[in-house]
Amino acid sequence: MSELNVPTMAEMVAKGETPDVLFWVGCAGSFDQRAQKVTRSFVKILNHLNIKFAVLGTEESCTGDPAKRAGNEFVYQMLALQNIEVMNSYGVKKIVTTCPHCFNILKNEYPTLGGTYKVTHHTTFLQQLIDEGKLKLSDANSFKGKKITYHDSCYLGRANEIYEAPRKLLEELDAELVEMKSCKTKGLCCGAGGAQMFKEDEPGNKRINVARTEEALDTNAEIIAAACPFCNTMLTDGVKGKDKQLQVKVFDIAELLAAGQGLETI
Repeated sequence: MSELNVPTMAEMVAKGETPDVLFWVGCAGSFDQRAQKVTRSFVKILNHLNIKFAVLGTEESCTGDPAKRAGNEFVYQMLALQNIEVMNSYGVKKIVTTCPHCFNILKNEYPTLGGTYKVTHHTTFLQQLIDEGKLKLSDANSFKGKKITYHDSCYLGRANEIYEAPRKLLEELDAELVEMKSCKTKGLCCGAGGAQMFKEDEPGNKRINVARTEEALDTNAEIIAAACPFCNTMLTDGVKGKDKQLQVKVFDIAELLAAGQGLETI
């Protein structure tokens, strides 16, 4: 945080300042080494564009989404009410997050517990910046002509009907977007949602992430783009399982855009 100049809400309030948006980092973005890279890329974009943002830091707890999906409503409400109390004490109005699971529960389920905010997923947030002319990519970006396929996260796609923003961002890279057999409203889960990430496999002859990876590989794309830390993990594992990690890379859209701006090397 100190290296990338990431202020906390507490620090900003102490200075008498108010951020334009709260960046909800999430458990994966905070603690998972792979997802931390996505957090860094997104922060670099925010700093590059001089967007006034802050994080909760140690005051941020899990949203409670995995607990709720696994059926533990008590733990969910305990975590949610704690987060709501913190955010309301700071007068938070706008939130942006890189995790569709956090996005979905903050946007659609926190209001019933007293936490009403304008919540935006980072793909929509970045697309708005491009539409406003604030975010521009380098003409020398290294993705021109490359084949990229995009995986629709369940909580971003079917749950919240966000399909176009991620694809428009990829088009900004001048890449060739190739769709998988199952996409958009008929997208296939990566296998991690609904707390499946944290439980043993159920009986079957193929893991869901393997089936989804096979669809991605069938496109002959060089890059699989994701917009969710859970999806990123499952697809990366699938690519490794097929021994294709040298030919096919999995990146979050924020990483691709940061690289397209010359802020990141991937």
